[in-house]
Amino acid sequence: MVSIDGLTVEFGGTTLFENVSFVINPGDRIALMGKNGAGKSTLLKILAGVRQPTRGSVSAPKDFRICYLPQHLMTEDGNTVFEEASQAFSHLKEMEAQIDELNQQLATRTDYESDDYMALIEKVATLSEKFYAIDMTHFEEDVEKALLGLGFKRSDFNRPTSEFSGGWRMRIELAKLLLRNPDVLLLDEPTNHLDIESVGWREDFITNSPMAVVVISHDRRFIDTITTRTIEVTLGRIYDYKARYSQYLELRKDRRRQQQKQFDDQQKQIAEAREFIERFKGTYSKTYQVQSKVKWLEKLQIVEVDEEDTSALRLKFPPCPRSGSYPVIAESVGKSYDGKQVFSGASFTIERGDKVAFAGRNGEGKSTMVKAIMGEIPFDGTLTLGHNVKIGYFAQNSASLLDEDLTVFQTIDDIAVGDVRLKIRDLLGAFMFGGEENQKKVKVLSGGERVRLCMIKLLLEPVNLLILDEPTNHLDLKTKDILKQALRDFDGTLILVSHDRDFLDGLVTKVYEFGDGRVREHLCGINEFLEKKKQEQLN
Repeated sequence: MVSIDGLTVEFGGTTLFENVSFVINPGDRIALMGKNGAGKSTLLKILAGVRQPTRGSVSAPKDFRICYLPQHLMTEDGNTVFEEASQAFSHLKEMEAQIDELNQQLATRTDYESDDYMALIEKVATLSEKFYAIDMTHFEEDVEKALLGLGFKRSDFNRPTSEFSGGWRMRIELAKLLLRNPDVLLLDEPTNHLDIESVGWREDFITNSPMAVVVISHDRRFIDTITTRTIEVTLGRIYDYKARYSQYLELRKDRRRQQQKQFDDQQKQIAEAREFIERFKGTYSKTYQVQSKVKWLEKLQIVEVDEEDTSALRLKFPPCPRSGSYPVIAESVGKSYDGKQVFSGASFTIERGDKVAFAGRNGEGKSTMVKAIMGEIPFDGTLTLGHNVKIGYFAQNSASLLDEDLTVFQTIDDIAVGDVRLKIRDLLGAFMFGGEENQKKVKVLSGGERVRLCMIKLLLEPVNLLILDEPTNHLDLKTKDILKQALRDFDGTLILVSHDRDFLDGLVTKVYEFGDGRVREHLCGINEFLEKKKQEQLN
């Protein structure tokens, strides 16, 4: 059990939250929710011990293990994947070395009757009892199981970590955490950069694990599946719901309705009291009643109504010019890197107006196919773009390629041409960069703000083929819903690479599965595709 007592965080004269208290019980699976900037990640860092509160404390039993997976990782190179994952057991090797060192001291010392010698014996005994109580016999098997479950192949085990992308390195870090058998696992946006199958594995692992979990995530399906309790951070305080995320949304609506009614009733009473005071303040016979109402007003605590985030992205793609009937035709397309075949013989036709998903495990070629369509890499076979196809492209690394020394306004002003130049401020305002926000430097923007800025660039000229590679990473739930609706209304053709099942659900009607060096077409939505995959694995 972890006890959080009276946490207060202040900085720059601002109170982020005040006097927050709650308990994490064994087996709790908690979603930490709240608008961006409410303090969720700060609270997670305090629980992890990597940040200290202004006041308050976090306490846990002795030997209680709390493990933390932050959003941004700094994985060191130099080890193979298997060696790096095995670092989860480095504390045991350190313990073994410490026992050896203490035994060496016992062998060389002769002050057998001294208190120091007896204390040394006691220390060796305690450490040895702890060390030999841990089952090390299956450690290699456990490492293998964790890595395979997170999408690695056995052929990856001896590859250097330096060969892997940030998303794969994050999986190595997660494997290390899971192998430590934490009592509490803290996860900040754990589904970013994971493919759909790995997200599903993660869900199964967490729901079947006895450990407690506290998670921040913008993946609605993920948090609704794994969590049974929701803690909302808002207005500097918390609300604790013994309910999963979808239930919490309804309970929050009810709470706000009750608060609004209490606020309205109180405001009516205040108005009546002030009217009475104003009307009878000079009337001798009413002096006592007037004074009584004045004192009541002075002592009155105003009912607070939870803030509603009224800022909203106004996203609508412009009408698109008409393209040919078949925007993309692939004929026997293949690609290999350094002698390794990613896929081969890929043939498919995407028709005008199709909304399709590229799905499959990371490394199977989804982004590679996108780069081939964009003409960014050489490939085997033929890729034909239809008549009058105009592409809008969001790459996985688009947000990181922005010039950090430019302001938001300069970023758009530098590339806008024609009549749209007269509407730059309106466009920025529609994407929540109004007023002083558009003078912010890109370097200070959050991940979600950078994605929004990249989306503006897609709107600068009409397109009829949108290709979006993981566009929802770093977007909050509200912004994702708005983007999803805009893509539903988009009257062109859409190719989506995404691991977010809730985002894809009801948006795409065709899935291209990348795996085992092939590309297979599935004429169905994402849920039907995933159900089909599950049945295949059971058979």
